[in-house]
Amino acid sequence: MESRKIGFDNARGETLSARLDVPVDGDPIAYALFAHCFTCSKDLKAVGNISRSLVSRGFGVLRFDFTGLGESEGEFSETNFSGNAEDIVAAAEMLEKDYEAPSILIGHSLGGAAVLLAAARLPHVKAIATIGAPFDPLHVSHLFDEAVDEIKGTGSAKVTIAGRPFKIERQFLRDLTDQNPTQYIGNLKRALAVFHSPVDQIVGIENASLIFEAARHPKSFISLDHADHLLTSADDSTYVGAVVAAWAGKYIDGPPQEEVKHLDPHDNYVVARIGDSGFQTEILANGHSLIADEPRTVGGDNTGPTPYDLLVAGLGACTAMTLRMYADRNDWNLTAVTVKLH
Repeated sequence: MESRKIGFDNARGETLSARLDVPVDGDPIAYALFAHCFTCSKDLKAVGNISRSLVSRGFGVLRFDFTGLGESEGEFSETNFSGNAEDIVAAAEMLEKDYEAPSILIGHSLGGAAVLLAAARLPHVKAIATIGAPFDPLHVSHLFDEAVDEIKGTGSAKVTIAGRPFKIERQFLRDLTDQNPTQYIGNLKRALAVFHSPVDQIVGIENASLIFEAARHPKSFISLDHADHLLTSADDSTYVGAVVAAWAGKYIDGPPQEEVKHLDPHDNYVVARIGDSGFQTEILANGHSLIADEPRTVGGDNTGPTPYDLLVAGLGACTAMTLRMYADRNDWNLTAVTVKLH
């Protein structure tokens, strides 16, 4: 995929850092906006895997750092949950102005709760996917339970989350308490997919049940089996991206299938693009997306056939098609052709 580093301003004029990932031809069928987990960043490996999986299926993905996190400007201590939703709206407005309004919102953990809140202000969004999201954003306060009394009493406290220090202020807790998830989830009126692991040790599976019950149809639940909260296994995060792409395809206004499948022969071109690490290569062949890779034994991720496999497959397909064409022209009763190559 092609990854462009860009920036945009939040509601307070601070510049937020983002990456826009697009397919090799630079022409996505639709855009998705990704909101990362609490105190995480757009560069979390799982986020990159989800984005790559979506891009390989024709989507563009904008992932950004919330105010005060990652490479974005601003003070984390001055942010809150409502501010996260504001950042999502600002990101969507930038996409609409400079590219195309996002059709899909995807949020991980607290980012999932934030996209549910922000959706009411984004009429172009057709589908929303949450991943390991809490039903009530106040749930995040369990990460600093021991400091809650100090925060309420003195106005702030320094806490450690995932091994890193953060300052949490009283206004952060007040904002969490003021939210009404039953109301804003019930008023979504968008397609919703709830991804959650039954063994999530950070945000329990009961949160998925509450989100699902509060939402109206169309809604879907996808179990992530043995995945952990941060989707540290590449298989889990890649799976999420693939399922979101397949599920959301029903709700977005993408190009008609015939536009993709029947291009003018004069436009028959092939584009192959590899990133800055690994061997996974995205291929666009006359409108058809393919993935090439190498086996894990030689440093690849085995996400697709090798270049040699594709070459041999092309020879085999050409042989089978030629025999099919010759049989049809001679009215032979040829029921099937199987070509085996090494």
